Amino acid sequence: MLATTLYLLIIVLAILGTPLFVIMVLASMVAFSFADISISTVSIAIYQISAQPMMVSIPLFTFAGYLIAESKSPHRLLRLGQALLGWMPGGVAIMGLVVCAIFTAFTGASGVTIIALGGLLYTIMKEEGYGEHFNLGLITTCGSLGLLLPPSLPLILYGLVSRTDINALFKAGPIPGIFLIIVLSLYAMKAKRTNNSIRPPFNLHEALRAIKGAIWEMFLPFGVLIGIYGGITTVSEAAAFTALYVFIMSCFIYRDVKLSDLRKVILNSMSLVGAILLMVCSALALTNYLVDEEVPMKLLALIKLYISNKYVFLLALNLFLVLVGCMMDIFSAIVIVVPLILPMAVEYGVHPIHLAIIFLTNLEIGYLTPPVGINLFISSFRFKRNITELYRSVIPFILLLWICLMIITYVPKLSLLLQP
Repeated sequence: MLATTLYLLIIVLAILGTPLFVIMVLASMVAFSFADISISTVSIAIYQISAQPMMVSIPLFTFAGYLIAESKSPHRLLRLGQALLGWMPGGVAIMGLVVCAIFTAFTGASGVTIIALGGLLYTIMKEEGYGEHFNLGLITTCGSLGLLLPPSLPLILYGLVSRTDINALFKAGPIPGIFLIIVLSLYAMKAKRTNNSIRPPFNLHEALRAIKGAIWEMFLPFGVLIGIYGGITTVSEAAAFTALYVFIMSCFIYRDVKLSDLRKVILNSMSLVGAILLMVCSALALTNYLVDEEVPMKLLALIKLYISNKYVFLLALNLFLVLVGCMMDIFSAIVIVVPLILPMAVEYGVHPIHLAIIFLTNLEIGYLTPPVGINLFISSFRFKRNITELYRSVIPFILLLWICLMIITYVPKLSLLLQP
């Protein structure tokens, strides 16, 4: 009776908006207490995760992402994309997809991308004659498009929570991520424009000026990816390189960010890092309890009463994860859901790396899914549009992403092609 009362109290605290890590720690402590296990297990679990060497990459990549967002790098990248792709059918839209995907990969947050790039990209696309619904749908979709691309923070967090090799996840993400961009780019090439303006021809002089203006941003992703994929650096070393590179680029080369502004950037980025680390550490303690009590295996036994086929399980998993994605932010979803579904997926013969890509692709789609996908509300706030207008705008993009999700789910080679 006491245990039930305490769990109900924890649920009430969660409904009242108590931070997620507090809820997880309280639930862990109650669970361990009534299982006659010392609650010191909670602090031990927190120490275990915080002592992992890979943990240092999270604050470094986050700092670099926030510093990029604070600088004028988004403007330079959009100018570069417009100069290189603006002459193509759908070139401006494709430019937006590519630039936003790269930007999200480094910032790790869809909201930052929509706020930092959305207004400028919307203006450019409107001038090119693209329709209102297409513009809003594309920008809302772009916000979470780069979550599969290294050095995406969700990839790192997924690896820590699931104890999956992060280098392997970095090799698994690019092909599915590029596949999503290509499919949406093909759709953008068919998009109708509301005016009869002629696309400007390719201007070599402008292209060279744009390349010169964004040359330092261009080097960054290549340097990080070559270092990781070439085996030259570890993920942590790549994170340190990225943070130092972006700091020098923003503060001393371009001088977009004054040294006096660094305090604000550091406070904002470390606030996110602190929230993530607290969630991960507290979730690990609760996960240990669930594993000890064989909760995933009990859930698996229940599911197997109704689903015996791997492919039906994958379909049900996708439906479940899209609902999770539109109800929870990606970091909470990773720390809460992954420990439960990973053992079940492995029992159904799903490769852990493949599961990671399925999971994150679902979360991308969940961010756009009505009624409560977070990107919808961010775009509604950013562009001062009614939320129902955003619903209509994203439907074509959601349908395309669902088709891509089915292909990624049932063609695991896309995720595993670069694995050793």
